[in-house]
Parts: sequence; C-alpha cells; structure tokens
Amino acid sequence: ESNLQGANLSSANLTSAQLGAANLQNANLSSANLTSAKLAGANLRNADLSNAAASGADLSKADLAGAKLSRAVLAKANLSNVDLSNADLSLADLTGANLENANLTSCNLNGANLNGIKFTGAN
Repeated sequence: ESNLQGANLSSANLTSAQLGAANLQNANLSSANLTSAKLAGANLRNADLSNAAASGADLSKADLAGAKLSRAVLAKANLSNVDLSNADLSLADLTGANLENANLTSCNLNGANLNGIKFTGAN
C-alpha cells in the first residue's frame, strides 16, 4: 500500500503499474500513461488525471471523488464500484468501460464518449 499523496507524477509512464490500494489523493497524474495499470481500491480523491491514458486500467472500488479526468482515455477500463461523485469526466473517452455500481452523483460527463458502457446499478 503505497503512500503517494500529493505526488507529482505528471506525464509519468506507469504502464501496468501495480498501485492497488495506493494513496494517490491530490496527486498530479495529468498526461500520465496508466494503460493496463492496477489501481483497484486506490484513493485518487481530488487527483488530477486530465489527459491521462488509462485504457484497460483496473480502477475497481477506487475513490475518484472530485477527481479531474477531463480528456482522459479510459476505454475498456474497469470502473466498477467506483466513487466518481463530483468528478470531471468532460470529453473523456469511456468507450466500452465498465461503470457497474459506480457512484456518478454530480459527475460531469459533458462531451464524454459513452459508447458501449456498462451502467448496470450505477447512480
């Protein structure tokens, strides 16, 4: 369980990184490559993931409340049971993502690509 709270990981290459249950609260992951990264159960509350590449990433059960994910690529990402309340997903690519049982309360999805998303049980 890594503590990377507030870390500046902007543009970092974290492809296939094992960051399950990591504390990344308030971290800067803008433009980071998180393709196929394992972030299940991670604390990403208020983190900046704008323009991040996270296709196929496992973010299941992660806390993304208040996170900035504008223009992020989350195609085929696992976002099941994720807290996305007050998150900004404007213009994000969520093609084929799994958002089952996700908390989308006050989440900004303006202009996001929602093709093929699984929303079962999401609110």
